[in-house]
Amino acid sequence: MAFLEGMTQGMPDASISAATGLYTASEVEQRTGVPATTLRQWERRYGTPRPLRNESGYRLYSATDLAHIEFLRARLAEGISISRAVQLSRGFFQAPSGDPPAPAELRELITELRASLLAADHARAAELLSWAHSRWTVEDVLIQVIQPVLYDIGDLWARGEITVAHEHQASTFLRGKIAQLLDAAGSPRWGPVVVAACVPGEQHEIGLLMLSVVLRRGGLRVHCLGPNTPLADLALYAGQVGAEAVLLSANSQEALDGLPSQQTALDSVGLPLFFGGASFNACPAQAGALGGHYLGPDAVSASRRLHEFFEERDRS
Repeated sequence: MAFLEGMTQGMPDASISAATGLYTASEVEQRTGVPATTLRQWERRYGTPRPLRNESGYRLYSATDLAHIEFLRARLAEGISISRAVQLSRGFFQAPSGDPPAPAELRELITELRASLLAADHARAAELLSWAHSRWTVEDVLIQVIQPVLYDIGDLWARGEITVAHEHQASTFLRGKIAQLLDAAGSPRWGPVVVAACVPGEQHEIGLLMLSVVLRRGGLRVHCLGPNTPLADLALYAGQVGAEAVLLSANSQEALDGLPSQQTALDSVGLPLFFGGASFNACPAQAGALGGHYLGPDAVSASRRLHEFFEERDRS
């Protein structure tokens, strides 16, 4: 199943690190190329971004704010008006109005979305997801709606109640929606570069895509390479893009069992390694045994872990 298998708990809009006010307006201007006067105009006219204020009243922008600004800048470069760009961004960088998901409401939505996917009614599935995005954050939709649906469909297949074809078409549809969220999150021009991939032999990438969405929204420059990635190729790519860390996903026991025999290839990556996925959730100590760090059981933990790592590195 997915990299975040079994994670159905709620998430905040961003990790503590990603939401902390860190950058002055002049620093944001230097990093993004958007003048401080323009940022103030956007804030006054459109209510975005929403920087914090320090004790002296100066604006302090968070990593999430910078990712949001990069999203707006990219849309403007495509010829989209600022008002339309702000509208497009609301579902990705601002919590929609309304209360957090209620358990009964979630159960009903999950049941209907699962039924529409198994009936190959993709039009209805798209409507349900659009409705969810209009009410809740991207993280809530990923973790509290899409993740449980993927888990349920995988469980139905494992029990022989649906065919592989049913599972594949549902997963393909949801993968496409998650990929759209990853594209919409953009790729900021600043911040740490990380490469995310499934280990050799691991074919399930949907959870890795979901994590990549959360990390990009938190301000990291994520290159998501997908399933079954040879470690030698990963090392070459990571070097070419200037990666500062590598995230590796393993969900199946078979994929995890194959890693010790590739220890030399893991060491040759030459970068900090972070491991996650269902297999590592079941045995976090395996990450240390392979010379890396355990990302944590959920996307919030993974985001916080990475931000803390980079902040500690920068302080050093």
